[in-house]
Amino acid sequence: MLRFSRPLLLLLLSLSWAQTAHLRSQIVGGQEAVPHSRPYMATLKMDLGYGCGGFLVDPQWVMTAAHCMSEMTVVLGAHDRSAIENTQQVIGVESYHIHPEYNRVTVSNDILLLKLVHKATLNKYVQMIPLPKSSSDLPEGTPCSLAGWGLIDDSQDTERLFETNVTIYSRKKCMKIYPQLNDAMICAGSHNDLRDTSQGDSGGPMVCKGVAQGIVSFGNSYPPGVYSRIAHFLPWIKKTMES
Repeated sequence: MLRFSRPLLLLLLSLSWAQTAHLRSQIVGGQEAVPHSRPYMATLKMDLGYGCGGFLVDPQWVMTAAHCMSEMTVVLGAHDRSAIENTQQVIGVESYHIHPEYNRVTVSNDILLLKLVHKATLNKYVQMIPLPKSSSDLPEGTPCSLAGWGLIDDSQDTERLFETNVTIYSRKKCMKIYPQLNDAMICAGSHNDLRDTSQGDSGGPMVCKGVAQGIVSFGNSYPPGVYSRIAHFLPWIKKTMES
């Protein structure tokens, strides 16, 4: 069964790139999350199976990565997505709102909003996660966490939610690896543990101090990874959801 819409897809980027990067599709070196400890998580089901992750930011809106764009159904309240869990809510997508300046080549502005056909029922298992309140950048060393379903190493997969920890890299250090880094992107990874380098399901959230600060986007096979910086998109998010 095909699990990812674009698994470990190698991107031919612009000539300014120092190295070829791939879209994220796995958690490596993490651990299984406590069931339903991340009630904002969404798993996105495509025609051929599950693909990217996402997260609930409003009762009727899910955020994910633009490179995940496909016809999909949103599953909320899941831990083991292969099981029939009475906590799950399966909701169709009414409309897709991809950032107008998303660039498939550079993966810039990699953000997509999904408007659900109806509001999710908020309860112990399905909850929203807050977004940043300002456009400020996160300081180096800020602790963050990631979660996703799928591969947990090169040969082992799981249908249960896994999680791992990362820290924010300085923009200066990150630009040595990704010269194309811009204000719409942020870097994070584990400085000492290579097991954390496959950051998580594409489209899933990078959560720092209880706030969704990033969207899993792309990276190499070693730290850091690159995330869409949600704080950069706050005006567009507000305008899109209000319209």
